Amino acid sequence: MDREIPDKPGVAAPPPLIYAGGFALGYLIENFLPTALFSESMSEFVGWSLIAFGVLVAVFALSAFRRARTPVNPYAQATTLVTGGPFRFSRNPLYLALTVIYLGAAGLLNSLWPVLLLPAVLWFMHWGVIIREERYLERKFGPAYQEYKARVRRWL
Repeated sequence: MDREIPDKPGVAAPPPLIYAGGFALGYLIENFLPTALFSESMSEFVGWSLIAFGVLVAVFALSAFRRARTPVNPYAQATTLVTGGPFRFSRNPLYLALTVIYLGAAGLLNSLWPVLLLPAVLWFMHWGVIIREERYLERKFGPAYQEYKARVRRWL
């Protein structure tokens, strides 16, 4: 019996949930073992600056998906290979934006714990989401994706 390969990436979990889970664990640890990254005023400045930058990158990335008329949802079937806007500089600008927002939130919380947990979040993103999406896009778009992948870096 032939098994048909589903026309979707099959990611392990929704990316925002992965970031939220890592941050929530950091917040929980912070309640038991408090840390401080910065002074209070510096914490707010760094936090809000990073969040604003991350939101800006996310808006540009989301608008590129919208212009291409392809879903952002990693559980949905891609209809177009998005290579314009911020996707000219990064194959994963939305995940880059989530990472920057995560760091900004850690700054606002003024806690080292979420920062220390970020490598685990990024490891899970890499293996549970990004690699699966890349394999899917290679199957779906073939040489067009391979050329894009050769030209544009994964993160920056």
